[in-house]
Amino acid sequence: MKNYKLEISYDGTNYHGWQIQKNAVTVQAKIKSAIETILKEEVNLIGSGRTDSGVHALGQIANFKTEKEIDLSKFKYSLNSILPSDIAVKSIFEVDTEFHSRFDAKKRNYIYIFSKNKNPFLEKYSSRIKFNQEINVAKLNKIASALIGKHDFTSFAKVNSDVKNKICEIYEIRFWETKELIYFYVEANRFLHGMVRAILGTLLEVSKKDFPIKQLNFILQKKDRTVAGKAVSAKGLFLFKVKY
Repeated sequence: MKNYKLEISYDGTNYHGWQIQKNAVTVQAKIKSAIETILKEEVNLIGSGRTDSGVHALGQIANFKTEKEIDLSKFKYSLNSILPSDIAVKSIFEVDTEFHSRFDAKKRNYIYIFSKNKNPFLEKYSSRIKFNQEINVAKLNKIASALIGKHDFTSFAKVNSDVKNKICEIYEIRFWETKELIYFYVEANRFLHGMVRAILGTLLEVSKKDFPIKQLNFILQKKDRTVAGKAVSAKGLFLFKVKY
């Protein structure tokens, strides 16, 4: 049995997230269908994790197994020829048969982009800062540091999440800015459904309303999504990299 690892990038605008769903167009379904068209057999395509509806990816990882020996260069070309223009397979490698893209992942990181000015080339891939919205990077970095470490992130997960274990460990979280953009970066061992967008929305709210940093500890301890801030738009969020 051969095991193949894919590195994938996609524009999530037109998809209901990564994971296959009934009556919805998803990235996983598109790639699975393309692979099966080429191999002429059914495969189980395993992703490193879900991305929500509208969220993009620069480095999603997936793997599948087959008995067939694949010409990697030719297979990659064929796959990209079949896939729509908003999904691309960046690389494909044969890996150990025990490799599992989800369970073997050690760290995952996301980037969120804010644009300071109207830019037609960034409209689908960033959230434009509103006229009266203040984003103080130094202040936000000070607030965000309170989330580093291992915590129960129930307050930052979607209410209908079917995951029982809500404990995640954040290794790094920070903001930085350029002349035109503000970036948010977060790295953790795992993320819950909707967690990154909820964290970012909460950090912005705590900063805007000048709440004390200990407000984040209160939100974490309550384990209640209603006490956290409103999630930011999906379009500025990218799954950046998965580390093994």
